[in-house]
Amino acid sequence: MMLQLNSALQDRLRRWANEGYPQECCGLLLGCAGDGVAQVEDVTQARNLNTERAEDRYEMDPLDLLRADEMARARRLDIVGVWHTHPDHPARPSATDRAQAWDGWSYLILEVGAGGVQAMRSWRLEGAEFVEEAVAP
Repeated sequence: MMLQLNSALQDRLRRWANEGYPQECCGLLLGCAGDGVAQVEDVTQARNLNTERAEDRYEMDPLDLLRADEMARARRLDIVGVWHTHPDHPARPSATDRAQAWDGWSYLILEVGAGGVQAMRSWRLEGAEFVEEAVAP
């Protein structure tokens, strides 16, 4: 699989990640998926409801998920994945990420620190394991 995400959308995610640091921030990837490629057309930002552990956990506001789904449907798009940050930690899925993952979606993780975004990597759940997928503009 490959996640296609143009440079303007990548820049928007980097900006949101930097603004949200040192807390985790999150949102959704909207687009179309097929033939081994998830083409992202837009990204949304969601509120992190996990106020007790916001530095290393996120809980996406269900109202933001609903709004993103409505926006996607209006544009004849689908939700193709989730993006979130790992403040001061590698852009690899955690055990919590695995426990909350849905089959068929891309999970774009941005490693962010005091100096900004260090890495942006995408993962897809295959069976019980995450497999990294390429991110291309």
